[in-house]
Amino acid sequence: MPEYAPLELPDDPKLAGNITHFARALRRAGIPIGPGRVIDAIRAVEAAGFTQRRDFYWTLHACFVSRPEQRTVFAQVFRLYWRDPRYLEHMMAAMLPAVRGVQEDRGAQAAEKRAAEALLDGAEAPQSTPEEEGGTEIEVDASLTMSADEKLKTLDFEQMSTAEMAQAKAMLARMTLPVDPIAARRTRAAVSGRVDAARTLRAAMRQGGELRDLKWKKPRVRYPNLVVLCDISGSMSQYSRAVLHFLHAVSNAKGAGWARVHAFTFGTRLTNITRHLGQRDVDAALKAAGAEAQDWEGGTRIGACLEAFNRDWSRRVLGQGAVVLLITDGLDRDDPDALAKQMERLHLSARRLIWINPLLRWDEFAPKARGIAAMLPHVDSFRAGHSIASLEELAAVISRRDDVGDRDRLLRMINR
Repeated sequence: MPEYAPLELPDDPKLAGNITHFARALRRAGIPIGPGRVIDAIRAVEAAGFTQRRDFYWTLHACFVSRPEQRTVFAQVFRLYWRDPRYLEHMMAAMLPAVRGVQEDRGAQAAEKRAAEALLDGAEAPQSTPEEEGGTEIEVDASLTMSADEKLKTLDFEQMSTAEMAQAKAMLARMTLPVDPIAARRTRAAVSGRVDAARTLRAAMRQGGELRDLKWKKPRVRYPNLVVLCDISGSMSQYSRAVLHFLHAVSNAKGAGWARVHAFTFGTRLTNITRHLGQRDVDAALKAAGAEAQDWEGGTRIGACLEAFNRDWSRRVLGQGAVVLLITDGLDRDDPDALAKQMERLHLSARRLIWINPLLRWDEFAPKARGIAAMLPHVDSFRAGHSIASLEELAAVISRRDDVGDRDRLLRMINR
């Protein structure tokens, strides 16, 4: 649990009311909490006491948190609610600009905007009147400003509020990931193309050996598989959810071109969630996927998980020129040599290996981590994946064999 300022807890007569208000804030932040859990929490705190800050935190955590992805929101709301009896004034002064979308010197931390919205619950920042500004009304020319949708497209998934994430999911559900077909070795009859000598001779034999018409053929076309390996460790949780929402739309899109979409999650172990993404309802699909992947927001063992995929799944799903999307930040503490070996094997098995890394949102990003340096030489393209705009860029170039993204630039940094 993060370190917090000393708790100024209410007296016993106000305990139930404060815990109830705290539970309402959690509910508005997206954690489903019913009256039964609130009653259990009040009784648990009364039984455990709250003389120790850590005991109080984990008592409420045990009552209100039922899924790994809820931990971050709970921690943020707890920190903001219980550290100061006058939390609302503090939130109004410190957090409201970030909630309303105004850029600050410091970006909001994970789940901070959702926690702030839950605590503020519709409060508005005080606005100065023209009289207070000296009687001068300021006019703003908005002709060159971006629309709300354009701003949302460039906003980092990690910094989105609850409402912004809901809008982003609606936009992701409408996106596509088109792919160009691949020319196969086998051919089919056509009205133009190359001369089909065998069919021409067979037709001539039926005419007594007289060659009348030439028969033509051209290559058949087929579509590749899309294989997605998605990191769901703690540092990737919010990005992974957005990407999986996008992949659900790709899996269920008609005429997108992919022969089949296979999806795997990994943190400390590899989990195949392909069958869950086939469900039409996106919420039910992601809920089922989350229930099967028990390592959400856990640690990361990229090398071990890639080894499991190469051993158990690569021959089943990487045939027919599959394209692989590897979605991870590359922050792995295992042996970099073993990781590089598994990456090389994966690269050789796939038609194209595209690495999507949300850390590329930083202009100062450099491949200093050992895991990133070990993985980078074995990918065909290295691209960002932190926003809707970055996923749109991926959709535009996924069929281009010459696209390398930022791979070559970062490889030069490694080889210096």
